[in-house]
Amino acid sequence: MKLWSDKAVQEVYEAKRLECHLHESTRFFLDSVDRISNVNYKPTDQDILLTRIKTTGIVEVSFIIKKVHFRVFDVGGQRSERKKWIHCFEDVNAIIFIAAVSEYDEVLFEDETTVVSDMST
Repeated sequence: MKLWSDKAVQEVYEAKRLECHLHESTRFFLDSVDRISNVNYKPTDQDILLTRIKTTGIVEVSFIIKKVHFRVFDVGGQRSERKKWIHCFEDVNAIIFIAAVSEYDEVLFEDETTVVSDMST
């Protein structure tokens, strides 16, 4: 069953995706309902990569490439999490911000009038 091929599902998605804060992978999972609902379901790499988990707190991953130590921080973007970011910037040489290009026109979860891309101006 491919739910995404149903025109009504597409119309509801387009009408409500920003209001309901649907993740961009919604279409993928709607098309995979039969596979995912199977009693023997095992997540594929793609299933795992497209899964959205709300970040709370600060998650740190450390690794070394060519003798250079890297520390990557995944910080929650929700308003209540932002005040925790300052502690990530102590004693650093560089900061690289990464954001999904697909989210440039989404509104903030806590303020549906502020478009995320407007925050940089």
